[in-house]
Amino acid sequence: MPDQRPVRAVLAAFAVGGLMALASCASTNMPDDTIRIDRAQGSEENISSLTSVINSNPNDPEAYNSRGSALGKAGRFRDAMNDFNKAIALNPRYYQAYANRALVERSMNKQVEAAQDYTTALQINPRYDVALIGRGDIYRLANRLPEALSDFNKAIELDTTDGRAYHRRGLIYQRMNQHAKAIEDFSSAISLSPTAPEPYNGRGISYLATGDLDNAFADFNHAIDLDGKVAESWANQALVYEKRGNMQMAYKSYSHALQLDPKYQPARDGVDRTRGAMGGAG
Repeated sequence: MPDQRPVRAVLAAFAVGGLMALASCASTNMPDDTIRIDRAQGSEENISSLTSVINSNPNDPEAYNSRGSALGKAGRFRDAMNDFNKAIALNPRYYQAYANRALVERSMNKQVEAAQDYTTALQINPRYDVALIGRGDIYRLANRLPEALSDFNKAIELDTTDGRAYHRRGLIYQRMNQHAKAIEDFSSAISLSPTAPEPYNGRGISYLATGDLDNAFADFNHAIDLDGKVAESWANQALVYEKRGNMQMAYKSYSHALQLDPKYQPARDGVDRTRGAMGGAG
């Protein structure tokens, strides 16, 4: 078998950031974990380099796992699946490959298969927080809240540094109208992921639910400062304007949210409400 040390060095250069991003990324409005296309990590140059590694070491599961991550980032999900399948065939206990394959399956809307892969990863390594958070989110979206809470709680008990565990648990507390707990979890998520707009939006909604308009407005504005292309943030900001009776600014923010995402129903509903309140202006 060829010496693996040069392979590890090459993979470290190409795959550390890409693989971790693939296993940990989250969607913009946080409905679930799907892969964000990344032109740099999914570039043909990167994929070609990883293919050269595979050609030199065709029995190395890490090489297939790394190229699968890059292919996923390129949106080539079927090719990514083939590479993860190969990595798992070469090493059936490669729990990271199961979790990466699960993420691709989620992007292909194969939620059942993804849950099974996360479960397999956890059978191999019960302390793997990426799989706990991924499976927990599948449960959350399926309205299986007790199982989702169990997975998020376990990840948090393991001292995860992944803010998604707190954010997703906060969303569940929010649905249960336990806003004090939700605000605490969103704050923890912010401390771990200070550049992510999603937990600011989540915390702002809970502040809004408790009547704290000032803190809600501050959170929504900060979410916009972090990423001005998220429709949810603008619609949330508009909601505070609306509650304060500033229909002109509310209409403006709702309209901007709708421009960013024409399918975002809260923005569409907000535009209709505030346009009417302005007497047809706009």
